[in-house]
Amino acid sequence: MTRPTFHDFKKKALRDPGVRAEYESLSAAYHLRKKLIGLRKKAGLTQEELAVRAGLSTGTVKNIENKGQSSIESVVRLGLALGLADHFQELFKLQVKSIAQMDQAEQSKRIRASRRVIK
Repeated sequence: MTRPTFHDFKKKALRDPGVRAEYESLSAAYHLRKKLIGLRKKAGLTQEELAVRAGLSTGTVKNIENKGQSSIESVVRLGLALGLADHFQELFKLQVKSIAQMDQAEQSKRIRASRRVIK
């Protein structure tokens, strides 16, 4: 009998929808961290130099790169310091919707019950 490999364990674990969702959310953060590290190195910057450019502490840059812990504001500051302003504009571009889509969204809003207490 062969011993299961990590690949086998991962494949089996990812069959669980909860595990898969968590894995995918962590995977996105991991890839973002790797991308930021690569861009920093490509720009020839140390963590300290990037921190100064972004107006952040060196510890914040280290936490983002090593642990993935950060506020959105810090990630935006890093992105701007790395010259990614155009990429942020693309992320937050207003999506034009049709009248039918806006009507459907309006109809699907929750209707809250009255707070009046009936005696």
